[in-house]
Amino acid sequence: MTTGRGLARAAGMISAATMLSRVLGLAREQLFAILLGATPFADAFVVAFRIPNLLRDLFAEGALSQAFVPTFKASLKRSGIGPAYALGNKVSGTMLAIIGIITVLAWAGTPEIVELMAGDFVAQFPGKFDLTVLLTRVMLPFLALVSLAAVAMGMLNAQDRYGTPALAPALFNVVCIAGGVVLWALGWDPETVAIGWSVATLAGGAAQLLIQVPPLWRQGWRPKLSLDLTLSDPDVRRVALLMLPAVAGLAAVQVNVFVNTIFATQEQGAAAWLNYAFRFLQLPIGVFGVAIATVSTTRYADAAADGDRARMADQLREGLQLVAFLTVPATVGLVLLGEPIVALIYQHGAFTARDTDATTAALDLYSTGLVAYAAVKVVAPAFYAINKSRVPMMSSIGAVAGNLALNIVLHPIYGYRVLALGTALAATLNFVTLYTSFHRHIAAIPHRQILGHLARVALASAVMGAAAWAALAGLQALDLGPGITARALRALVPTLIGIGVYAAGAYLLHIEELAHYVNRLRRRRRPPAG
Repeated sequence: MTTGRGLARAAGMISAATMLSRVLGLAREQLFAILLGATPFADAFVVAFRIPNLLRDLFAEGALSQAFVPTFKASLKRSGIGPAYALGNKVSGTMLAIIGIITVLAWAGTPEIVELMAGDFVAQFPGKFDLTVLLTRVMLPFLALVSLAAVAMGMLNAQDRYGTPALAPALFNVVCIAGGVVLWALGWDPETVAIGWSVATLAGGAAQLLIQVPPLWRQGWRPKLSLDLTLSDPDVRRVALLMLPAVAGLAAVQVNVFVNTIFATQEQGAAAWLNYAFRFLQLPIGVFGVAIATVSTTRYADAAADGDRARMADQLREGLQLVAFLTVPATVGLVLLGEPIVALIYQHGAFTARDTDATTAALDLYSTGLVAYAAVKVVAPAFYAINKSRVPMMSSIGAVAGNLALNIVLHPIYGYRVLALGTALAATLNFVTLYTSFHRHIAAIPHRQILGHLARVALASAVMGAAAWAALAGLQALDLGPGITARALRALVPTLIGIGVYAAGAYLLHIEELAHYVNRLRRRRRPPAG
């Protein structure tokens, strides 16, 4: 049976790798901000990358991962490693053929797609629309690369091999950063920089796939892509059947992203501001939510294969408690310290103080949905593990419908900020729906235990927030000036004080997740026996 200690240990390992990736991702975004800021060229890249990224979320890392891991796990338990790898090869070949067709069609229709997403670019800046079309076509093959990477990740995770898949995005960021440094050193014009950044993004996608090949090879996998477009293999058919509602649910989310992009491109710089803010939010989501969800997906698959619904409920409780322990204080910290942190990371080169204010405004609203966003990633995989994928699909569609209504009504009044708020509210509604559905359709959830834990975490976070706010107010009263040293002090000192206060509060309130991490650190520092 999975223990809380085991979940924390496995999630902690993934969190460490993901932390590296997210820190490198911030460095990548920082370099992007220095080179392009929130200029028309930055807007063009953001929209161009969103198109293959939408397809990736729709077909690769989202729906494919959630459908493939439980099926591969079941095949592994039932038939052994050979047939399981044969399934992986069939899924890879079939997906590659389908995605190849989609990529060709998207390449041919790129001008029309960009017209739908960012038609206002034509009037905003000469050449902005044509550049967006060119960048989109450069990055379309990214979809095939990350689809194969998602299958490789699923095969490794299903065998409890988490390290390399978690490190793969870090290599993507390293390649992009290396490309950005070369572009900066060459001193090229912004349009050429945007094209070069697109090429570096494509190279990073290839690296993300290739890093996972050696560990798979050592585990006995051999590449042999095969097609099963007729879905004659029952396991391939199961992946497809699980993917269909997942794709439908994700399609609803992508419709929301699509419409948000249309709204954002109506304001010069808004697409870039929202992108910078959401990329920053990906740090806690990736380090905490994705890490816990990756482990939970495998644990749910194990429990579902054994028919143990009570174990699934226990896994949900452990996952949600760990999410709360990590993301509630992160939410408080981002809302209170967003401006000095954004200024420290992004405000260099082409990124101005005005861009800092605009990005912070979006980050504040995005942050209100951080807990729910991470928690959805913990709850949703449970439904795929028991073949009830229709539930997260309908939940996603309902949440997105509410989000779209909010955007349509309020965007003309409040501008791009409403797009961030709508995203946060949609995540919250999605989580509430999934949580209640889990209780009704899978197993009884120990609500009182979860709420008691949440109350203790909220109290510790409130004290942490008060301490961090007082530290920031004290530093601002000193009037340290606008320099990089002053910015670093305003961002880092309150953050470090807040972390210390939160840890102390968690200790006094007997929050068990703190003990798991402390014990893990002690074991690492303890000298080996003998």
